[in-house]
Amino acid sequence: MTVTFPLTGEPLALDLLNTRPAGGDLIADPAGLAAWLEVQAGRLQPVEVGAAEVAAVRAVREAAGAALAAVRVGTRPPADALRALNQAAAGAPAHRELDSALTVAVRRTGSPARRLAAELAEAAMDLLADPRVGEVRECEGADCVLLFLPAHPRRRWCVASACGNRARVARYYARHKP
Repeated sequence: MTVTFPLTGEPLALDLLNTRPAGGDLIADPAGLAAWLEVQAGRLQPVEVGAAEVAAVRAVREAAGAALAAVRVGTRPPADALRALNQAAAGAPAHRELDSALTVAVRRTGSPARRLAAELAEAAMDLLADPRVGEVRECEGADCVLLFLPAHPRRRWCVASACGNRARVARYYARHKP
């Protein structure tokens, strides 16, 4: 089975939150999470995926979602969401290593699940602390719950060729209905 993700290429934290569209949870099992990680290649350290990684990533997604929902309406994020993000980030501290080619790489300690959760928690923290966090929008498409950070202030849909086309077709049929 091939899993397709409806929207990627947004800030990493939004890509994570968008793994739960209206149709279900796209990272509910190791295969789904592995597919999402493959799509995110180059943005996250590679990791073997098992049940522990799925649980860790879903916990970060829940905390990030709760915090972002609060911030988007101008309220303080729930303390338990912030605590979960902070604990996930602290669970696999990062340090920089210099190799013989004089290139610097970021390394993390801890289990693969903790390392992955820490990377995603830090991405969520970056989004929540970003001054543009108030600009995060939910797609205006019918039954779409995907989030995006618009590059253009008039952007209304997650993917114009999907939700945007459906909205235009619906408007057309409503105007031409006998």
